[in-house]
Parts: sequence; structure tokens; C-alpha cells
Amino acid sequence: MSLTRTTCPYCGVGCGVLAGADGTIKGDPEHPANFGRLCSKGAALGQTIDLEGRLLAPQINGATASWDEALRLTADTFSAAIRDHGPDSVAFYVSGQILTEDYYLANKLMKGFIGSANIDTNSRLCMASSVAGHKRAFGTDTVPGVYADLEEADLIVLVGSNLAWCHPVLHKRVAEAKAKRPEMRVVNVDPRRTATCDLADLHLRITPDGDAALFNGLLTHLAETDRIDAAYIAQHVNGFEAALEAARSSDPLESGADAADIQEFYRLWAETPKVVTLYSQGVNQSACGTDKVNAILNCHLATGRIGTPGCGPFSLTGQPNAMGGREVGGLANMLANHLDIENPEHRAAVQDFWGSPTIAARPGLKAVDLFQACADGQIKALWVMSTNPAVSMPDADGVSEAIQNVPFVVVSDVMARTDTGYLADVLLPATAWGEKDGTVTNSERRISRQRAFLPAPGEARPDWRTIADVAACMGWGAAFDYDGPADVFAEYVRLGAATRGFDKDLDLSIFVDADYADLLPTQWPANDRRFFAEGGFYHPDGKARMLPITPPALTVNTGFKLNTGRNRDQWHTMTRTGKAPQLGAHLAEPYVQIHPGDAAELDVAEGDLVQIKNGYGQAVLRALITDATAKGQLFAPMHWTRQRSASSAVNAVTPPVVDPVSGQPALKGGVVSAQRFEAAWYVFAASTAEMSPSQDYAAVARIQTGWQAELAGMTAPDDWSEFARALTGQAGDIAVMEDQLSGQTRIAIIRDGVLQALVFSSTRPVALSRSHAVSLIGTEVSALQALSGRASVDQPDPGVTVCACMSVGINTIRSAIREGAGSVEAIGAKTCAGTNCGACKPELAALLSTTDLPMAAE
Repeated sequence: MSLTRTTCPYCGVGCGVLAGADGTIKGDPEHPANFGRLCSKGAALGQTIDLEGRLLAPQINGATASWDEALRLTADTFSAAIRDHGPDSVAFYVSGQILTEDYYLANKLMKGFIGSANIDTNSRLCMASSVAGHKRAFGTDTVPGVYADLEEADLIVLVGSNLAWCHPVLHKRVAEAKAKRPEMRVVNVDPRRTATCDLADLHLRITPDGDAALFNGLLTHLAETDRIDAAYIAQHVNGFEAALEAARSSDPLESGADAADIQEFYRLWAETPKVVTLYSQGVNQSACGTDKVNAILNCHLATGRIGTPGCGPFSLTGQPNAMGGREVGGLANMLANHLDIENPEHRAAVQDFWGSPTIAARPGLKAVDLFQACADGQIKALWVMSTNPAVSMPDADGVSEAIQNVPFVVVSDVMARTDTGYLADVLLPATAWGEKDGTVTNSERRISRQRAFLPAPGEARPDWRTIADVAACMGWGAAFDYDGPADVFAEYVRLGAATRGFDKDLDLSIFVDADYADLLPTQWPANDRRFFAEGGFYHPDGKARMLPITPPALTVNTGFKLNTGRNRDQWHTMTRTGKAPQLGAHLAEPYVQIHPGDAAELDVAEGDLVQIKNGYGQAVLRALITDATAKGQLFAPMHWTRQRSASSAVNAVTPPVVDPVSGQPALKGGVVSAQRFEAAWYVFAASTAEMSPSQDYAAVARIQTGWQAELAGMTAPDDWSEFARALTGQAGDIAVMEDQLSGQTRIAIIRDGVLQALVFSSTRPVALSRSHAVSLIGTEVSALQALSGRASVDQPDPGVTVCACMSVGINTIRSAIREGAGSVEAIGAKTCAGTNCGACKPELAALLSTTDLPMAAE
């Protein structure tokens, strides 16, 4: 089987992948982003390329339609809305999951031909504050550094970044660099104790949004200890005095971090010339995210620690092509090639190059405002591409209602069923990763190719073609006549050449003569090029700007501060990762982390269900009690949709509060009440058939031979046997084991000697070995053994999965420890756990310290 060089479709690290049509997946050892490394998600990509659940033909109002019908209806309806209500009556909402060529054409159509800037992207939810901070400081959206700086740095500061879980390949690069140079130091700034803390020499446990006060204090300390680079400031920076005056008005203790830890952090930063500050969603997803970005940038600018090997601020992007979208003007307030939509000369140059009849003259609606306009009736036609805003946006229930309020909704997607797709009038089938060709840009400005290694299934089409076809139906066919994505990319590069006179950072000249088919992963403007070591900023005077930052006032919450984020092995709303059983085995259920003290006050025990709610909505989640989350704070992952859970979409309780500069939602800033969810019954079920999450609480997940489900309800069924058949959809012989004293019922359904389903119910959360139970589904096993809930002597129970890459369970790891594996490396040698991406190593270390060893013989 030949393997195709392509790029991973997950986070912004941009790892190279060698992929085969048979599902073979390997890391590309020649790709400079990962050098062959892959995380658990990337390694499991082969499990996600099947056609189960795919949208394979256009649909109009739920009925299969031809492409001609769907395209004509879309074009005619958008044209009518523009004619009757003006160009601002229509909107596109796109995604960091689409390729640069798709992004480019969507923006060309909306901004240059429809004449509105009402095109925004789900990248608004992850990186808009970084974009705004860059533009305020540098004059354009420039990432100064490269990944090689991680190996060059003597101090790495992580801010709002659980690197071990969210960017595992970069985490492994840092860990390997630290192992080679033990003198390297790592500081982790985060309200939670995360897996990344295992790598850190110092953890500053700030209060939410305490970052600005912390970095203001750092700037003050740098000035007071004579660590300011006065020559660099004089030549290349404006605004130093105002920024320092504002910083001196701050109290670093308002960051919430321990005073001694703050002083140690300041000492390390001041005394270590080669510093890289990595920051991500904990900085950006905030009502003051842009200010927090600039507080970080201020410290690097004041010391000249930018643009040299091992030095600089570094924004880690969340999505595989968030950077590509930023480059082609994917945000509502940007033009392609980092040009400014407010600048008439920039607009005229782009319009002239496109030969377009008009061009948007002002910024469009940013994501939260766009969906508010849908709710208010301003948007008459909406096209959503490759994203799921009915789940991922703040106030998700309100956004769902807003989309329903739009007279005409088009959704382009790979899946037939999504929360947003259910609201569509027209569904357009898109090609998925493995089936489409194009480019993506990673966090270090490296453009790589995604290449098809699978045929397009059914009638699925690449997004660029669908956009071009709609444009043609609207009368602009000549301007959207492309033979393939190579033509689109070439036009994008030519636009860069046509606008070079504006002296922006985005220089694509290295790609002018590139062979698109064999394009190597390449950074713009050149490989290994860093920015700003010798100034050359993009404000009119060529200087950077330091900003005076006022940290937000500390507030006393009447409820819990809700922090949202990611799981180690899942991605966004699990459209892709949810197909891989091994990725769901680690944390298969929506959960909320809660401090032991808070749990005790709420009378919540481990495994109980907790209801969190506020004026926007509510969610029910499994309690995970841990002091990794501070008292008064909660943490919940954002992955679960209404397709996989009955009432656990966390963004239902996230308020639509945004940063006033960037428009990025404060997805980590919600306040909720919490209480124990008083269910009358609980169920764990596993079945060879898919189950529906339709109870008061329900969460479903894939297993190797079918599906598993966790359920709870307020009113117990009259007949558990009928309930079990209806839930699992199974016919066959049924075996029932009841214990009226404990309130437990266990049911097995067997057909032709093969176990089809297990349903275990209880009046308390069900306690059993789930990994053992699901391993029995689809096998020949006796009803008695199936209902026992325990593994037999000859079938050891591996326990809950710890290492998803190698599918190693907790019991296997504990056995290895008891047999003498006394280090993380020894556990890896004995079980393979932690030997791929390494993201589970913190959990392995924790098991080393908590596993009881056998008593030594006397």
C-alpha cells in the first residue's frame, strides 16, 4: 500500500502524516513540524475515514436533491436577499477546518462580489484576541517566532495553555529539549493544575484573567531591575513610558498567584535572556483577551527579546488552518493578504486584482454579533461551512434559535447529522480529510499540503468547487473559473505579488514558482525566518507599540466560575474523533471537575451527576472531584453535542460576552450555579447497535464492537426488560438478574449465542468495570458471565484506558508497577504506555505515586 504525504486535520501544530487508503497512519519523519511524531488523535486518524454517518448527496428540506437543484436554490435565494434587502442581509460562517483555497474563495465571493464583509469564522472563537494584539503591537498579524525556538530557549513560559493535552507534539518537543538540557526551565501559568504542570518547574496558579496583572508586574520588575533594553526601545518601540506607568499602577498579587511564586517567576524571566512565552486559549478566550496578549508582548518588546533564536512571544493556534484563514482575510474585519478592510487603497488594490463589481467597505459582523443579527431578523440567508455553531458558540441554545429564525440556511458538511445541520434548508455534502486537496498554514507560518488519498464518496464535492459553482450561478462564473485548487492557490500568490507595495509581512514570493503537486512544507517569507529582531514593524513609522494595560477589576462571584476547554483525546464536537473507540476510552463521558471542598458543600460524591445552570441554559455532567481545579471554579470540556448527549452541551451556559477589541467570546468566563442532579435511576449500557441520547441525562460513545451509553432519569421505567430492548434496539433471548435490596437490575440480551447488549441499572451511579463489560459485546459468552460484571481469571481486566495511543488500561499499568516498573520509562518499556505522544506521562507519574506495592517478604 502506497502512502500519501499529507497534513493532520486537527490542531495548529500542523503535523505531517503518511496516510494510506487502508487506514495506515504514520507520522511523516521529514515534516519539520513534527519529525514523525503524532499525538493520540493523529495516530487514530485511520479509524475515522469510514463513511458511517456521511452526507453523500445534497438535501433540500430533508429530501435528496441534485447538485443542480441545490446550487440553483442557494444562488437564487442569496441573490434575492441581496436584491431585496441589500448585501448585508446575507452571511457566511466558515471554519478553521477548511483549506486555504476554500477560505480564499469564500472571502472573494462575499467581500468582493456580494459586497459585504459578513463572513466570519469559528477561528474568532480561538485566536481573534491574538490577531488583535499582534496588530496593535506590530501593525499586522505576525507570529514572530518558529518552533525551533522551543529547543533554543532557556526559559519557556506557558500561559493559558495545557500543552500536554492540546498540542501534545509540541509538548513532547519541549520535554525532549528539557531532558537534553536539564538547566532549561519551564513555568506554567494557569488557574488549573493540568497535565502540563508535570513538565513545569514552577506553576503559577492565577485567578481567571489574572494574567494581565501578572505581566504588568513583570514589566515593572524588569524596569526596576534594569533589564529593559533601552537601545531597542529607542530605535524600535513607541509607548514604553505609558505602558510602564500603567503597569506600575497594577498589583501583581491581584493575579491570584502566590507572592513567592511570583517573585521566583520574575527572577527567572529577568535573568534568562532566551525566553519564549507560549500562550493559547486561556489568554485569548476572555473579555480582556487582547489586553492580556499585549501585556505579554509588552514584556518582550521592552527587553528586545523577540525575533532571535530562543526568544519571543508565540501564539499557539487551535485549529489546523486558523492561520491560513487569517492570511486570506477569513475574519470579518480583514482583507486577504493581511490587508486592512478600512483602508481604501487596500480595498481598491484587491478589487482591481479580482476585477470585482464591488468590495466591502467596512468590517462585517463578528461571530457573536452575526448570530445576534440572525436572531434579530437582519440576516435573510446564511451559509455555514464545516463548523457546528449550534454547539460551539456561546449561548448555544440561543444560537440554535437564532439560526432557526433565518429564512434560508445552507450547511456544507461531511456529516448527515449535526446540531447545525438539523436547522438547514439545504445540506451540501463536502469532502472530508483524506479526500480533498489544498493547503493549510500552521502556527509557525508553515504552509503544507493536504493531499487526497481517498476518492470522494457519493456526490461529495470539495468546498472550493461548491463556492465557485454558487458564484457561477449568481452570475460571476468567469471570475470563479478554476480547474482545481492549484489554480486558486496560484491566484492567491499573485494577489500577494500585486499588493507587495503596501509593505505588509505576508510575503508569498517563495511560492511563485513552486510546484503545487509536490509542494514541500514551507514557511513564509522563508524557512526559519523570524521577525523583529532588528525592528521593521508594520506601523507607518516602522516601530512597535507598547500598550498601557489596565487589568480587570477582581469580582466576587455569586456562583462558580466555569472554565471550558478540551480533552486530551477529543477534537471540537467529536465529528471525527468520536468515530475512534480508543479515543473515547480515556474520558468517555461529559464531566465537570470540581474541588473536593465545593463537592462536600454540594453533597456531591465522585460519580454523581451535577447540574450547572444560569440564565442562558443548563448542562448535566458527571462529577470528577479533584483539587486540580481551584475552589470556587469548575472545569468542563466542550466536545459533547446533542447528538451524543441529552443535556451536556456546555456552551449552553456560556454567556455571549466578548472582548471589546477582538470580538472573541469569553468562553472561559461564565458564572454558573451548581447542584447535585437528583436522578431516580442510573444506567450503564453497551450494545452492538447505536443508542439514542434521549433520557434526562444520557451520553453515548463508540466502542470497538458498537456503542456504550450512560443514562439517568427522574422516573424509573415500569419494566426494565422493555426499557433495555427499546434502548438497545435488540431482539434475542433476555436474561435478567435483580437485587431488590440494592435496587440493581442487570440485563443481557443474547442472540445466536452472541452477546448483543448489556444494561445495568441502579438507584445509584452504576459501579462496574466498564472496560470489561464493553469487551464482551459481540462475543460468545454465557449470560451468567456477562451479568457478573467482573472479569474471569483467564481474562484480566485492563481497566479504564490511560494511554489512548497504545490502548493501555489503568489495571495493566498498576500491575506493571507492582511487578517492579519504578519509573515512567519502565512502565513504557513494559506496557508501551506513554511511548507515542507522551501526553499520558503525567498520569503514569501519578499512578507511580499512588499505587500500593506488595509487602516485601521478611
